[in-house]
Amino acid sequence: MPEDDESASQETSAVEQPIQHPLAVKSQRSMGWAALEVIAVVALFFIYAADAPPMVNEAHYLVKAKNFWQPDWCANDLFTASGKAHTTFYFVFGWPTLFLSLEATAWIGRFAGWTLIAIGLYRLTTALVPMRFATLGVAIAWIAAVEYGNLAGEWVIGGIEAKVPAYGFVLLALAELVHRRWNRVWILLGIASAFHVLSGGWSVVAVAIAWLISERPREHRKPFFTPALFLGGAIALIGVLPALWLTMGGDAADSVRAARIYTYYRLPHHLLPSNFQFHWYVRHAVLLGSAVGLAWLTRHQSEREQSEREQWNRIRGFAVGAIMIAVIGLMLGGLKTYSPDLAAKLLRYYWFRLSDAVVALWFSLLLMRCISLRHEAKSMFISGYAGLAICVVLVGISSFDRMRLGVPPSASNAMLGWDVDAPPAKQQRVFEDWLKVCDWVRLATDVDEVFLTPRHQQSFKWYAERAEVVNWKDVPQDSKSLDQWYRRFREIYPVRLSTIRVTIHYQSLIEYREKYGVNYIVVDRRITGQHMPLVRVYPLAENENQTYAVYELPYAMP
Repeated sequence: MPEDDESASQETSAVEQPIQHPLAVKSQRSMGWAALEVIAVVALFFIYAADAPPMVNEAHYLVKAKNFWQPDWCANDLFTASGKAHTTFYFVFGWPTLFLSLEATAWIGRFAGWTLIAIGLYRLTTALVPMRFATLGVAIAWIAAVEYGNLAGEWVIGGIEAKVPAYGFVLLALAELVHRRWNRVWILLGIASAFHVLSGGWSVVAVAIAWLISERPREHRKPFFTPALFLGGAIALIGVLPALWLTMGGDAADSVRAARIYTYYRLPHHLLPSNFQFHWYVRHAVLLGSAVGLAWLTRHQSEREQSEREQWNRIRGFAVGAIMIAVIGLMLGGLKTYSPDLAAKLLRYYWFRLSDAVVALWFSLLLMRCISLRHEAKSMFISGYAGLAICVVLVGISSFDRMRLGVPPSASNAMLGWDVDAPPAKQQRVFEDWLKVCDWVRLATDVDEVFLTPRHQQSFKWYAERAEVVNWKDVPQDSKSLDQWYRRFREIYPVRLSTIRVTIHYQSLIEYREKYGVNYIVVDRRITGQHMPLVRVYPLAENENQTYAVYELPYAMP
């Protein structure tokens, strides 16, 4: 080709090539950095909580979700077949159980939930802290603050359950709150409430308090009652109505009895302030004091620009709302002495759940804000980095301990409350035996069998896919089933045996067979001993399983 023709061709090509606008290029780069930051946060969640399924509540939620989509699965189980409170979660996250295992479903749910939380956290953090990868720092501090500073045992990053997507939408709502887009806030909180009534519902109350603090004093305030508020409420009904339905159908006495079982017997460690250990109050007070201290330390930095000050005031208002809810819960705790029935009915609504998560979040955002002010206040910068370094160490310790343990959290001795000081190697051997006995049950028994199972376990249905007479972890939500659960538990694990083992009294076992249709009992041989006066069907060889055994229940004499 002649030189002139080649030059002309190059000119034509250059003319035909589209020219990107500088703003478009900048937007693409920003999106790329945003995606990278979200991926980094999800990777952090994976490092911290990538335990083998099931996590603490996954065996509780996902077996229920599987039964929601396959009603004949474990249909004889009291808990699984009882009323479904979290129908939105079961509908959205349970359908993979039709095609995949519970383990695969858990991993899909985890990554979906973690990604939603990471996106919400990114949007919230970037609205307040103008520093690249600040979200990663907030995530680290938030994980550490929740784990080591909670009051009532709350957690956010872990396995998949209904509150995980709910918190994701709460974070997205808070990002809109910062920008004063109230209509979007109400709709997003409505979606959060549809997934988890309490996590989303308490967030609505806290945001309403934030509106009173930030909007009420303004001359040109935005209205509280808007079509978006009612639209959010309508969306929330998707989750509220199933929960309300479970409370209907019983009389007042049944309702009170169910509340007492729930609050005083099954979940006092989450619900009853007098049951909280003293050091829980101390650690939460330290966290709250640290958050207030950081807010005070950075107060003058917000005075330079009104919009920035108002943004932080709205987040502070939300945190104040969460704290006020917890304070009311503490006061209700004192009501037990004077009116235990009323106290039980009120305390069952998890008054401390939101504050456990939100105080930690507020602290984490303020910590990263101190770091972002490195050019303006050296002392704040040093304080922020020191706090973040402590959080990194705490998260690292927790992650290492869980990796070293090598068993799912739901099977760890610390969670089950049995032989909690056992070394990891011993717990791993016991867990292998647990898998063996569950595999035998799943392969060797009919799908409609019902089992008596060890008190210190919460994953029999997960691994064996068979119904249980009763399980400590799997407590139903409706009053009738909850009362049945309580009666069964007290009968199967009697107080005279410290509620740690099933009786081997022949007449009792015969009654269980006739009453509950149960033919087999799985026992922990560390508790019952190596031999029982029953027909053992597994293991047939002593060295096949040293921890667990399966016996056939006796028949009534003709």
